[in-house]
Amino acid sequence: MGDPPVIVFDVNETLSDLSPLGRRFSEIGLSADEAQLWFAALLRDGFALAASGDNGSFSAIGEDLLRVRLARGDAAMGADAAVAHVLEGFRELEPHRDVVAAVKALRRHGCRLVTLSNGSTAVAEGLFARAGILDDFEALLSVEDAGAWKPARVAYEYAARACQVETEQLTLVAVHPWDIHGANAAGLRTVWINRADERYPGYFSAPIRTLRSLAELPDVLTSRGR
Repeated sequence: MGDPPVIVFDVNETLSDLSPLGRRFSEIGLSADEAQLWFAALLRDGFALAASGDNGSFSAIGEDLLRVRLARGDAAMGADAAVAHVLEGFRELEPHRDVVAAVKALRRHGCRLVTLSNGSTAVAEGLFARAGILDDFEALLSVEDAGAWKPARVAYEYAARACQVETEQLTLVAVHPWDIHGANAAGLRTVWINRADERYPGYFSAPIRTLRSLAELPDVLTSRGR
């Protein structure tokens, strides 16, 4: 028998459902739609820092971006309270409905499960603890310890070192095409979860597999689907 598959999950949006953040934005007096724009800007600025050789903090970038937006003065509460309210939302997120069963099935098949997030390990730990799947993961990894955000190659290489395998032995599972592209470039196998039935961008390298749900993943990554 070969070595068990080592599956590396992205966390934000891949495993966690970020839609409740829209309600948090509404509660501080902003539009719910601004939550998606804020998160996209957070990733953009994290990528920019990584490209220039820096390794920014997910929470620090998110906080500063919120303060820039709140400086316009149209929020329903003060900046400190508004920032705390939004960021606290990350500690109350729940996984997507297809996550728990898929994680349990993968573990039954003997897969090794880890995460690699541009956010903090504390967010992932809380998410999994609330869902009852924390013990199914052997490691919760963050780019805070890798030296650069995904999709920089060093982030994926850090995950391989932490798992004591070569990058070619890792399979990244993510909803973000930029993450798939970065993992491809680093030599990982890749699975794109396309829950929203979107078109994959042609300027990124394609995933090895595309699935509509994590529910399909156990069959794909075990003997029946490999």
